[in-house]
Amino acid sequence: MLLLPPEIQHKTKIMSSLIKTKNALPLNKQVVVITGASSGVGRATALEFARYRCTVILAARQQNELEEVAAICQKLGAKALAVPTDVTDESAVNALAKAAYDFGGQINVWVNIAGVAIMGEFNAVPMAEHEKVIRTNLLGAVYGAYAVLPYFKKQELGTIINMNSVGGWVATPYSLAYSVSKFGLRGYSEALHAELYRFPQIHVCDVFPSFLDTPGTRHAGNYIGKVLKPVPPVTATTKIASVIVDLATNPRNSVTVGAVAYLVRLSNALLPGVAEFFMAKGLETYMKTGEDAPVTSGNVLNPTGTYNQVSGGYTSKTITEKRVNAVAGIAAAAVGALFLIRRIRK
Repeated sequence: MLLLPPEIQHKTKIMSSLIKTKNALPLNKQVVVITGASSGVGRATALEFARYRCTVILAARQQNELEEVAAICQKLGAKALAVPTDVTDESAVNALAKAAYDFGGQINVWVNIAGVAIMGEFNAVPMAEHEKVIRTNLLGAVYGAYAVLPYFKKQELGTIINMNSVGGWVATPYSLAYSVSKFGLRGYSEALHAELYRFPQIHVCDVFPSFLDTPGTRHAGNYIGKVLKPVPPVTATTKIASVIVDLATNPRNSVTVGAVAYLVRLSNALLPGVAEFFMAKGLETYMKTGEDAPVTSGNVLNPTGTYNQVSGGYTSKTITEKRVNAVAGIAAAAVGALFLIRRIRK
């Protein structure tokens, strides 16, 4: 038998621990916590896990809406518990983790989806609302990981799934706090993933979709005074929910969803700053020509009690996946040409 030197054995052990393993536990045996479960991607994700008869613990600020989602999950054959939670409150998130463990006897998946957004010129948005966006989108996810990791480490098993966006790669002008939260979320996930290398069955996964057909746009904070709309083509929340459920058994560090999301990441890598510039110019044009809307903080500070459904109603039936891929291919070729021109000029 060949014996390796101690230093080589140590390095081999470290490398083997970097290889993460799949979650062999069937979905119907898993206990899943979902924040932001009252609407949009969170609601769609709760229903998708329920279809596999998982045990789901649903969290959001609105009790009535949570109980409604829990009742639907139960009709689909899942065990469900509604736990009203403001993810910006660390003690409330800790209580959520305890309630989930007491209800399910274990915690296998923690999905950080709760999020808010606000559009407006930086100094036009009150600082308290900037802070609330960052606390919800970023610290809410950090609090979630902090609360659930002791359970995961005791089990030596578990998956954290963070709902990011293409905004985690390319900054969004006139939405500064959102950009701070999404860039920060990506950094927190990557750092935590690296820190957990000794736990091959504990996973940290990020989902990066393009623009979504979510009601979140309708109850976002609005300080531009124009009707807010996602940039087409939009991705259905049910598609993102399917990706998240797949990560519960086939965890991966990062998943990008949609041709547009890939294109934006590519353009940012090749021509940093260009995408942000064109988004800023486009928003400024829209602020001059778009349909007027009242200035509002939306659901940033407090839930509005409206638009608690899976879809935002923005999906265009005329935009097919084939068309999206064709447009993305042309745009990617253009980005590549610009990159070559830039290199030649140097």
